[in-house]
Amino acid sequence: MSVIPTTGREWHLVARPQGWPKPEDFALREAPVSEPAPGQALVRNLYMSVDPYMRGRMNDVKSYVPPFQLDEPMQGGAVGRVIASNAEGLSVGDHVLHFGGWREYAVVDDKSAVKVDPEIAPLPAYLGVLGMPGLTAYAGLLEVASFKEGDAVFVSGAAGAVGSEVGQIARLKGASRVIGSAGSDEKVQLLLDEYGFDAAFNYKNGPVGEQLKEAAPDGIDVYFDNVGGEHLEAAISRLKVHGRITACGMIAQYNATEPPAAPRNLAMVIGKRLRIQGMLVGDHQHLQDQFFQEVGGWIREGKLHYRETVVKGVENAVDAFLGMLRGENTGKMIVAFED
Repeated sequence: MSVIPTTGREWHLVARPQGWPKPEDFALREAPVSEPAPGQALVRNLYMSVDPYMRGRMNDVKSYVPPFQLDEPMQGGAVGRVIASNAEGLSVGDHVLHFGGWREYAVVDDKSAVKVDPEIAPLPAYLGVLGMPGLTAYAGLLEVASFKEGDAVFVSGAAGAVGSEVGQIARLKGASRVIGSAGSDEKVQLLLDEYGFDAAFNYKNGPVGEQLKEAAPDGIDVYFDNVGGEHLEAAISRLKVHGRITACGMIAQYNATEPPAAPRNLAMVIGKRLRIQGMLVGDHQHLQDQFFQEVGGWIREGKLHYRETVVKGVENAVDAFLGMLRGENTGKMIVAFED
């Protein structure tokens, strides 16, 4: 059994953000490290995830997941190494995926920790392309949006961890056309050159509706929405009859203090008989094995590409989170802890 440290650092939410979060809303604090009780293991975190949904948990409102509590450690996906175990099936040296992020050391229950193999994929991949964002992309496109071969697909936030995978899965599954939006010319080039999108545009370069019309002159069958607002309005206008929308995220309004102006064309949903369905990845765990097998195979064969933006040091986790909200990452934003 490894030596158990007496204390470790963890991030606490100390104030509920009004609009955009500020560094002062968070505090990095020393906390005692507990020995694992029966059925538990103590994990030294190696990588943690920062994700857009975490912004919603900072508000004290009723939602599909409880809000972060003030002056308590925040939570999120993390991968680490077991350094002490009192649980059957978890041994010292095992690597596990769990939900005790935002801290250097986490006590995890054996039922909530999933063993991962660094020989199959690099550990950070289990937080991104083979993790929650990857399953979100896979389930959101194939199950929620009922994608079928020949569909034309538009993805907003397409250079992010979820969007980049949605576009590539659509391409690999036989989409007739894959279009993506991103927030910089460099990301647009990445979508075209590395991820194989047929068309892409920088939403900052002009009205989204005009740019989407040019990129999809024949319309679209599926819209995978990570952004909301103006993007959703543009997609509704371009969707064909019986088009489908997967409402995955609405990052355009996560930090807004006023209701969004768009979409202003929701009446089109009636005439076009559109289907808009929200999604939470937790509803699609039954696809996990199929997802691992199919997407893992594409990665090994070099058919599906992914990027990660890595910020080093637990002390820089809030900077990574705020940078992700501003779109400074390409692909999955990961925080790597010194080991």
